[in-house]
Amino acid sequence: MSYWNTNVARHPGILRAVPAGCATALDVGCGDGLLVRKLALAVSNVTGIDKSPEMIAQARSLSDDTFVEGDFLSADLGAYDFICSVATIHHLDFEAALTRMRDLLHPGGALVVVGLARDASVTDRAATIAAAPIVRIVKTARRAHGPEGMPAMQPRMSYREVRTTAQRLLPGVRYRRHVLRRYSLTWQKPS
Repeated sequence: MSYWNTNVARHPGILRAVPAGCATALDVGCGDGLLVRKLALAVSNVTGIDKSPEMIAQARSLSDDTFVEGDFLSADLGAYDFICSVATIHHLDFEAALTRMRDLLHPGGALVVVGLARDASVTDRAATIAAAPIVRIVKTARRAHGPEGMPAMQPRMSYREVRTTAQRLLPGVRYRRHVLRRYSLTWQKPS
């Protein structure tokens, strides 16, 4: 199954962040497993976790990769060389989820989180308004859509709150705001 949306647009950057020699990877909030299937082309042991039974059923129907149905914050998981999450962390307790991702990483492992945040300032709203025509054109041109049944939720944290909390929990994290209403956090755990 192939499709494109503003989350899938971030996949190439995520795949570029996979560290050399990576043997284990985890996709938090894997949905139908599209990113898991892409990661499996480069990483020998990839696991996807999602709380939605419908999404896990779709993922399992599309590949033989490992999928866990459950709550990321409490599921019994291993340790990983690479952890990623796309448009999921705003569904969770942000601080608890980021801390758990950090703790599940092997020393030297890499973490990439792509998330959504709410506009909370005049600058945020201006950036969203300025990008709106580009977003609309890109979504129309790419015929943006995603898998059926994907849970949706409005983000509670502002971009500033995300950046500040991430910098506190992940010293040296790289925060970047993207045009298509997303931000990314990229971090390497010290060896």
